[in-house]
Amino acid sequence: MTASQIGETTLFVCTTCRTQLADAASDQPRAGARLLAAIETVPTEQRVGVAVVGVECLSNCNRSCTVAVTAPGKWTYVLGALDPDLHVADVLTFAQLHQRHEAGLPAWRERPEYIRKNTVARVPTLPAQR
Repeated sequence: MTASQIGETTLFVCTTCRTQLADAASDQPRAGARLLAAIETVPTEQRVGVAVVGVECLSNCNRSCTVAVTAPGKWTYVLGALDPDLHVADVLTFAQLHQRHEAGLPAWRERPEYIRKNTVARVPTLPAQR
């Protein structure tokens, strides 16, 4: 099965995430919103197969910034402790690896090192309906 037959992966980016050093005192947008904006500035051809969607609160506040990577019939990953200035390429690389793998389980060694160390959760696919 080719990547185009597998379908698109969705990258959910929490827009309400703050940095560990509270953004509240700053007049800058929250770190999650900055992460989303940084990802959206990456040229479309470098995001092929990945739909980027901003969402409010992924409930991982202790390890923010947070994203979730998912697709129908595939495992879902929650990634945390992301820096909007440092980890855009790692997040997109992981999302594309997820998209290309039939079950959404990219090989551990192929994942960017920062992603390997900051995977918060891996959630199995829903069982097929009977």
